[in-house]
Amino acid sequence: MTTAPASALIMLAAGVGIPVLAALNAALGVRMGSPVAAGLILFLVALLTTAVTLIVTGGSLRGAEGAPPHLFLAGCLVAFYVLTITWIAPTFGVGNAVFFVLIGQLLSAALIDHFGLFGARLSPLTPVRSLGIAVMMAGVFLTQIAGRG
Repeated sequence: MTTAPASALIMLAAGVGIPVLAALNAALGVRMGSPVAAGLILFLVALLTTAVTLIVTGGSLRGAEGAPPHLFLAGCLVAFYVLTITWIAPTFGVGNAVFFVLIGQLLSAALIDHFGLFGARLSPLTPVRSLGIAVMMAGVFLTQIAGRG
């Protein structure tokens, strides 16, 4: 298990990777003339990377066979994200596309934590947390929309 600072740094790196992923895959989609084909290539590379990581770390797929079907919807959601960002970013802009992704993440994360959905740790949405989320949303808005002066 990682410490809180290490976890924060790892997730910061993942956050940095999201717009990079969007820009790279959007460019591949434009080059190929098909966002869907670019998405397929992304998932093939991701599958290979994940399989190698699973083998190297000694992990296994045990337990997946008995998992409730709704847990597998995560794959559909990541496919939806990759396909939409690959299709939309070339014309809408990576920053604008990720802006709306961030707003969606803030809202859904707050609801998941507030209600403890999907086994998440319960963290009630207090007025202070709500204000923090609103400030974050305003900051994202200012960097993408209002800051274009």
